[in-house]
Amino acid sequence: MSHRSAARLWQIETLGTGSPDRLEFTDPALGARQGLAEVRIHRIPLPESDIVKWAGLRVTRVPRTLADLLRTGPRDEALVAVESALTFRRVDGRRRAPVTTRPAVSLALEAPRRGAARAREWLGLADPRTGSPAETVARLRMLDAGLRPETQAEVRTPDGRRRYLDFLFRAAGLAVEIEGYAYHGTRDAHRRDVDRFNQLLRCPEIRSLLRFSAEDVFHRPGHMLAEIKAALAPLPPTR
Repeated sequence: MSHRSAARLWQIETLGTGSPDRLEFTDPALGARQGLAEVRIHRIPLPESDIVKWAGLRVTRVPRTLADLLRTGPRDEALVAVESALTFRRVDGRRRAPVTTRPAVSLALEAPRRGAARAREWLGLADPRTGSPAETVARLRMLDAGLRPETQAEVRTPDGRRRYLDFLFRAAGLAVEIEGYAYHGTRDAHRRDVDRFNQLLRCPEIRSLLRFSAEDVFHRPGHMLAEIKAALAPLPPTR
C-alpha cells in the first residue's frame, strides 16, 4: 500500500480528493496492470528499505509515502499531508504525535525520479505550525495571492496570558482565524470560543480580526482573499 492509502494507515490527513475509497498500491516489479477502477497501481521503483510490514500488509514508510504524494501532486493535497505528518494532530478523535521529520522527507526525495525537483520546491513551502487541513489550504491561497502572514503567531492579552492566532499580519494588526467543520461541538466549547475571541480583541497587537469557515477556504477562497485584502488596504484619507 502506498500514497493516500498508506497515509490513511499512518493517520496522516489528506484532502480526500477523488474517490475516498480508492486504494493505492505501488508495484516495485513494474509489471502489474491497472485492472479495477477502485484500485490505482503505481509502477515505480520501491526498495525494501522504504517498506514496513503492518498487520500483514506491506506499506510504504512515512517519509516515502509523503515523497510519493509530493511527486505526484496535486500540491495542496501533498502539503496538507506533509504538514499533518510533521505536527501534533487530532485524527479520528485521537491526538497523535508527529510521525516524521522534514529532513527524513527531504532524504526520501533525493532519488532522481520524475517530479522530484518540483516536489522539493513544494516541500520548501511546508509549515508544520499550521493546525489543520483548512489552515494549510488557507495559507497556500494567501501565499499564491502574495500574502505572507505569520503562522500560529503569539500575542498576549492585557493580563499577560499567551494566545496563538492561526494567522497574523502584525504590521497591520490584522488577525485571521480559520474555523473547522466541528468548531462549536458543545455549548461549553462555544462559550470558550466566544471568551477567547473577546480576549484576542483586547490584545494590543490586534486591531481587527477576520474569521472564516472551512467552507470559505475550500469553496469560496476568492471571497476570503478579497476580505483579507480589503482589511489590509490603507484607509482613505479623511476630508
